[in-house]
Amino acid sequence: MAPETWLAFLLASAALLAIPGPTILLVIGQSLGAGRGRALPLVAGVALGDLTAMTLSLAGLGALLAASSLAFTLLKWGGAAYLVWLGVKLWRSPVGEAAAPPLSARRAFRDALVVTALNPKSIAFFVAFVPQFLDGTRPFLPQAVTLVASFVVLSTANALIYALLAGRMSGLVTRPGIRRGFNRVGGGMMVGAGIATAAMRRA
Repeated sequence: MAPETWLAFLLASAALLAIPGPTILLVIGQSLGAGRGRALPLVAGVALGDLTAMTLSLAGLGALLAASSLAFTLLKWGGAAYLVWLGVKLWRSPVGEAAAPPLSARRAFRDALVVTALNPKSIAFFVAFVPQFLDGTRPFLPQAVTLVASFVVLSTANALIYALLAGRMSGLVTRPGIRRGFNRVGGGMMVGAGIATAAMRRA
């Protein structure tokens, strides 16, 4: 892979990651509720989720989703339902003295992993996006490893920045009314993302 092709991939990926999606909404919501202590499990879940989604895309799942209406529908509705469930939970989260204890590190990791990996839109996007940067005259595997590793590093850094910023704000946002507003805005956006996922149509 030519250096200029790799640089173009990095710039395009950075532009893509700069737009918050369901994964970043989850990271912000959980970090606001639990502080910076949940940043690492959340970020680890995002990293493994992106690694899984990109690997599956390059391994052929994206082609299967494009060819099979049933496979696409099952993955789409599963991801949408999970997003809506998490959004409703965040919306209804108690605040103040009645606030529920922060999620365990394992649950925070699991939620971030599932939301990131089981997103049919991401898998389909990777199938259309990544091949544009592959050189057909060179071996596929080294190029694929380079692109996957590069994207995962960028997405991990992006999630870490959001998690740390939200965790820092968590200590500042102490009034129950303000925290409730954050929960409802974040929960509503996650429910909206779930509805948007459910409304997706197979290309």
